[in-house]
Amino acid sequence: MSDVYTGLVVAASGLVALIFFPLMPHLATRYGAQRLALIFSIVEMIALFMLAATPGIIASALLVIIAVTLQPFLYYELDLLLEATNIGEGSTGRVRASFLTAWNIGAFIAPLFIGALLASSDAYGNVFIAAAIAAIPLVVLFTTRHFPHGEMISPSRMRDTIACILCNRDLVAVTFGNLVLYLFYVWAPLYTPIYLHTVLGFSWSDLGWIFSLMLIPYVLIEYPAGWIADKYLGDKEMMLFGFVIAGGALASISLLTSTSSLLLILCILLVSRAGAALVEAMTAGHFFRRVSERDVNSVSIFRGAWPIAYVIAPLIGSSILYFSNYQMLFLLTGGFVALAGVTATLFVKDFK
Repeated sequence: MSDVYTGLVVAASGLVALIFFPLMPHLATRYGAQRLALIFSIVEMIALFMLAATPGIIASALLVIIAVTLQPFLYYELDLLLEATNIGEGSTGRVRASFLTAWNIGAFIAPLFIGALLASSDAYGNVFIAAAIAAIPLVVLFTTRHFPHGEMISPSRMRDTIACILCNRDLVAVTFGNLVLYLFYVWAPLYTPIYLHTVLGFSWSDLGWIFSLMLIPYVLIEYPAGWIADKYLGDKEMMLFGFVIAGGALASISLLTSTSSLLLILCILLVSRAGAALVEAMTAGHFFRRVSERDVNSVSIFRGAWPIAYVIAPLIGSSILYFSNYQMLFLLTGGFVALAGVTATLFVKDFK
């Protein structure tokens, strides 16, 4: 499958998620976040095991759509479970950053496995098997442990929630900033590996450790950034700085060639993720200072940026690649992340 059609499959995943995402608040209220998280984990694991069997191209595309679609659903339920602990607002930044850091430790380990599994051949089925096995602890955890429900109330009408958010410039700005971040999270992880491996010819054994090390900023930056935001600076300044360096680094990937050193590639990717880590910690911390787990519709809209980005970003990427090349793709998308992110940040009302 070409890179253009690959983007369309990912876009289809986002479209399916976007259609069903508005149902999440009602389902969470009726069945509970923990039960839904368990169901989503089981279905995700089954889809990955089936992908490992190397089905035909149509079945593979459908299974990828299922696997990608379930990710924002599962993340939404984890959000509700975390918020149900009723943490004091003074520590929201640190707790949210700890949550993200735990998430990113897994993301740090995963590329090392990918590099090892694909070192001798492009046996991608092994990657799907490893991913499916990694979902087993989730199933065990949600089956054997009881998490607090919080004060879940019946959700208001989605239309009323959207109208309420639109009347709050601060929530509009941070939600749009979150959307820009997720656009980055599609463009960078989807097209950078394809470009480096398929176009420039770098091996997976080299890219595996590079993609692992590039995630170090998420582990090292997000918790200290949340602590600084809680105690000193606030969210706005670090959010703005994060968008500038993430977008600039993404644009600079267009300068790489087949003769570029691995150290240069690593430095560019490290800088891009350092910026994204700042944005991720600040947008999540800022939003969840303003809402609680009781406002399930607001959380749904905030996390709805994920499926929206998975629809928009691959369509834009596929369009650029159809009419131009990867250099133009990274220049345009990186420039947009920096410009749109800074614009959104300027409308954020800092709490400090």
